[in-house]
Amino acid sequence: MTAPSGAPAASSRSLERALTAPGLVCIGLGGTIGAGIFVLTGTAAANYAGPALLLSFLIGGLVSGLVGLCYAELAAMIPEAGSTYAYTRVSFGLLPAWIIGWDLVLEFAFAAATVAAGWSGYAQSLMADFGWRLPPFLSAAPGAGGYVDLPAVIVVLGLTVLLTRNVREASGVNAALVALKVAIIIAFVGFGAIARKPELWHPFVPANTGEFGHFGVSGVFRGAAVVFFAFIGFETVSTAVGECRDPQSDAPKGVIGSLLLSTVLYVAVAAVLTGLVPYRDLNVPDPIAKAVDVIGFPSFAIIVKIGALVGLTTSTLTALYGQGRIFYAMARDGLLPRAFAHVDPETHAPARGQLVIGLVTAAVAGLVPIDVLGELVSIGTLFAFGLVCASVPILRRLQPTRHRPFRVPAADLVAGLGLLACAVLMASLPPETWLRLAAWTGLGLAIFYGYGRKRALDLSSPTAGTASPPPRDPTHR
Repeated sequence: MTAPSGAPAASSRSLERALTAPGLVCIGLGGTIGAGIFVLTGTAAANYAGPALLLSFLIGGLVSGLVGLCYAELAAMIPEAGSTYAYTRVSFGLLPAWIIGWDLVLEFAFAAATVAAGWSGYAQSLMADFGWRLPPFLSAAPGAGGYVDLPAVIVVLGLTVLLTRNVREASGVNAALVALKVAIIIAFVGFGAIARKPELWHPFVPANTGEFGHFGVSGVFRGAAVVFFAFIGFETVSTAVGECRDPQSDAPKGVIGSLLLSTVLYVAVAAVLTGLVPYRDLNVPDPIAKAVDVIGFPSFAIIVKIGALVGLTTSTLTALYGQGRIFYAMARDGLLPRAFAHVDPETHAPARGQLVIGLVTAAVAGLVPIDVLGELVSIGTLFAFGLVCASVPILRRLQPTRHRPFRVPAADLVAGLGLLACAVLMASLPPETWLRLAAWTGLGLAIFYGYGRKRALDLSSPTAGTASPPPRDPTHR
């Protein structure tokens, strides 16, 4: 593929292949075990599913499992930065690739902003334990009682600076934080299981209020749709395969391993949480902290809040990381300004694009309420997942002889069920969320026709984006 005039040389835009399977699993857990457990469990239980929240997570895990198998095949087959954008580009062409790439901008940036808002809630709760309180106008977004959520802005900007460094540094920090937060979550589940009150699980599925999605069976599915963005972590794994030493082997391990571990933790936490606190009292920004207060160990409450901060930090970090790699892939193909595809020669990171992303995400985190953010991320995630499922059978037919290091068993069935499940969960989201998605897509189409289509590389070739996989690193075991 020949770069257009003025495009930087490919060598100046190469990402370093430094990640291994354990690092990918940690990236998946870092992105998955965060706001879903520490923030949205409370919102979903209080407003939609009640104690049946654990069923919502089981549904989310099942759908993610179907999608995850499709991701594993595509990530091993197309080992480059870009995730769903790259797969759609190969399967459907330029315009659909732009649409899904623009959707991923929404998905990752708003996911980072959502988690940062949750981080702020736990940070302020921990500060209050020591008698420190921010002025109200600096403690919440407009519409939530303040003018700007300052802690959310600060954490996004701090992690953005880290991501402009070498990927090895960010991966090492993420792995250490993931180990700590998983240990704290396991401790919470253990102590909470002892102190739980089984009567709080009755009724397990609260009666529907007469409005679709508010308790009852429809509430279980609405809850699954709302918390679905919690499973965005394994998609972040697929954005990282462009920096993986042996993507054909490590990508499937990273996707499937992180998905299985995170689903088990989500279900366990949901069961314990709704067994400690009446579900209607969980509509708070720090539901795990509220549940720990019920257990009655003040010192452990502080530890859990620290664990929540750690968990939300890694989720924000990996969402920002994924966004940076999506920007890099789209700019590499000319759909966005090629400045975003510039890779720093010392850090091997797309630093310019990462800084822009960090500034925009910090503004969103500081100014938009968390409930609006969460639903937008969920619908964006489901849309992307549906296209991934559709890509597998399409590529099986378009490129039947292409090497597939990992193959989805019963691909047509698995992909079809995954696509159907994503559609069902999207349909359970409220109309205003669909309107916001439509508005975002309209803005993206205007940018595409006004800028990207004229400057994009030729992606119409049937071999576009199908470069041979990188050779194995001889030092990798």
